[in-house]
Amino acid sequence: MSCGCKTSGDSAHSCGTKSANGCESVNTCGNSYKLSVFDWLSNVQNPASNRCDFVEVRFKNDRKSFYKNVNNIPLHIGSVVTVESSPGHDVGVVSLSGELVKIQMKKKRFSPEDPLKIYRLANQKDIEVWQESRKKEETVKVDARKISHRLGLEMKITDVEYQGDGSKVTFYYTADNRVDFRMLIKEFAGTFRTKIDMKQIGFRQEAAKIGGIGSCGRELCCSTWLTDFRSVNTNVARYQQLSINPQKLAGQCGKLKCCLNYELDSYLDALSHFPSSSTMLDTEKGRAFCIKIDVFKKKMWFAYVDSSMAWYDFDIDLVKKLIAQNKKGERILPLEDLKVPDIALPSVDLIQENSVDRFEKKNRGGFNKNRNQNQGQNPNQNRPNNNQGPRKDRPERTDRNDRPKKTERPATERPVNSERPRNTNPNAKPNPNQNPNQRPPKQQQPQQPKVQLEKAEANVNAEQKPQPPKKKFKKKFPPKKDNNA
Repeated sequence: MSCGCKTSGDSAHSCGTKSANGCESVNTCGNSYKLSVFDWLSNVQNPASNRCDFVEVRFKNDRKSFYKNVNNIPLHIGSVVTVESSPGHDVGVVSLSGELVKIQMKKKRFSPEDPLKIYRLANQKDIEVWQESRKKEETVKVDARKISHRLGLEMKITDVEYQGDGSKVTFYYTADNRVDFRMLIKEFAGTFRTKIDMKQIGFRQEAAKIGGIGSCGRELCCSTWLTDFRSVNTNVARYQQLSINPQKLAGQCGKLKCCLNYELDSYLDALSHFPSSSTMLDTEKGRAFCIKIDVFKKKMWFAYVDSSMAWYDFDIDLVKKLIAQNKKGERILPLEDLKVPDIALPSVDLIQENSVDRFEKKNRGGFNKNRNQNQGQNPNQNRPNNNQGPRKDRPERTDRNDRPKKTERPATERPVNSERPRNTNPNAKPNPNQNPNQRPPKQQQPQQPKVQLEKAEANVNAEQKPQPPKKKFKKKFPPKKDNNA
């Protein structure tokens, strides 16, 4: 009786497969297959004398245990079995069998003395009772949280697990301090009418049972493959030059992330080639201390004790030489003299493919058309500038003082102010006979003194008599016909 699907999910998952004897194993593979071990010895045939009698059985979430197959039942991964429990029996799924079980038992330090036994392959009645018990777990968890809140206990009920025969229910809870739950057990026993078992777990075990998605976008390591929890402290973050920010360094369990330990050995190996972070350099300008370390670039930043706002970075090889000079009793040059100036790389203007203008909508006007034709050129190339000299379409001038001055028109060509037609009355009504397209007359300027006006009239009469302005003839339209006539 087996189920071949290895899906990861909660106890409510069902694959709907049927076993060989006809019973539908709806919830047999509903257990989460996280932390499963790959049996790489499954295709290797061992002699019967070295056959392992133990199998690994998995229950809800990550709870596992080892049982002895005393009846030599043919079992393989996925078989649903009924095992010994206290009291009654429990139902689980075989997660590992064969010679690899011995390695896991040694790793987890399981004692083979007086082990629990496997009764039989689970029948239809065992599976039905198991499924009915599993369906009540969510409602029981909600009711248990209400009872603990009513009693004022500082605890959180994380998960509830029924035994296969429904004779016992286990409550997993988390708490910061010790909890006196004697009254709580009495309330649970009177409400749920079954044997109560309370187990306190840590916050990391809680995250492993519930599961979730981490900040990296993947499933939590503790709920997928991580089998043991190593201690993580803030020194791990300091070695990796990380900012001590609890919101970024903490996982869903509220503790420091387990992944901080993954690259710690690489950082420690790289830091072994660095001088100590408490190194002090004695310069001619004053003492300098190490303020920052970059493991990847292999650089160290130093700043003066008096003025710590200016930082200077040096390679670790140069720092070692400077430390050796200080040990000899010699003062080194100031940090600004030791710093090699950075060479500025020429900037490349990528306009064709990497230009932001390719996202803009191009109109059909002449401006964008010329712009597309001159794409890739400097837009200020043909534009005149005061510092760039004359424009190409104008003749070159060597001196600004050699420019030809504007010739003044003689007084005879300029009309006198008194002879220009002006509208002297600003409040006058518009003339209906005036052409609407004609430019309106300008306002009257202040009159010149009489002496200047008389001189101007005398000069005009002596040389040339000004012509009167031409009259504009109005177009005559034929009279409208009277339809009433």
